[in-house]
Amino acid sequence: MFIDMHVYPAFFEPINEDPAREEMRHNALNIHRNGTAPLEHIFNQMRCAGLDKLCLMPADYTSTLGCAVVENEEIRRLVDLAPDKFIGFASVDPMAPGALEKLEHAFTDLGLKGLKLHPGRQHFYPDDERLEPFYQLCEKYNKPVMFHAGLSWEPDTQTEYGRPLRFERVAEKHPRLRICLAQFGWPWVRETAMLMVKYENVYADTGALYFDCAKEFFVQTFTRDVPLTWIDRSLRHQVMFASSNPRFEQIRMAQAIGELGLRDSTLDLIRGQNAIDFLGGLD
Repeated sequence: MFIDMHVYPAFFEPINEDPAREEMRHNALNIHRNGTAPLEHIFNQMRCAGLDKLCLMPADYTSTLGCAVVENEEIRRLVDLAPDKFIGFASVDPMAPGALEKLEHAFTDLGLKGLKLHPGRQHFYPDDERLEPFYQLCEKYNKPVMFHAGLSWEPDTQTEYGRPLRFERVAEKHPRLRICLAQFGWPWVRETAMLMVKYENVYADTGALYFDCAKEFFVQTFTRDVPLTWIDRSLRHQVMFASSNPRFEQIRMAQAIGELGLRDSTLDLIRGQNAIDFLGGLD
């Protein structure tokens, strides 16, 4: 099983009937060179990268943008079109009225598998007390939280909100809450590794926002900034593959992770089993 744990479906064709909404998504995500993709194209990309499932991430920026870029209901719609290939997460804006009720609806009525939060774009620190009810609700329903951590190329983001050290109080206060620091918290990858060693409920994904070459960037990040032996030994049960597609190509990132020199047993964990554990299983 090979799972991409971080995919933005903002430009999937079935949820882009409205040209004005599509244009809003290009501007909100700062992604401009792609059109909409039919599901057949998505499935072909998956085949070329060797992927079995994609974890789809919505984005609710109501308090800063005035709307959700991708709604939870749209994620549910995509999952229903390909339940054997798509895993759907929910997003709410914790700073917006009614967000907690919206999240409970996403878990109970829409059946979504976890919560995606973007501190840098939604303008909150993860250890803000106002987030406590959301973490408690995730614990109640045994749902993980995927945080955008470190750098974001989206407009109106401040990177300081997503520095890995800001997540330590959450990990310590909620040991039963599985949290993932997406993009491995880049550029603070050693801070991320420190948290993972200290807290077994902290995961990270490999969807780092690389520059012009996935392989070279992965070699720098996962063999030099963080020694490969750290991942291959101590962190092997807490790292998940992710691409942050469509900003970056799944095929190149899937190839790059396989060429780092990790043991086959570690690659199996990163490509699938760790994601299954993070999700609490696959239905």
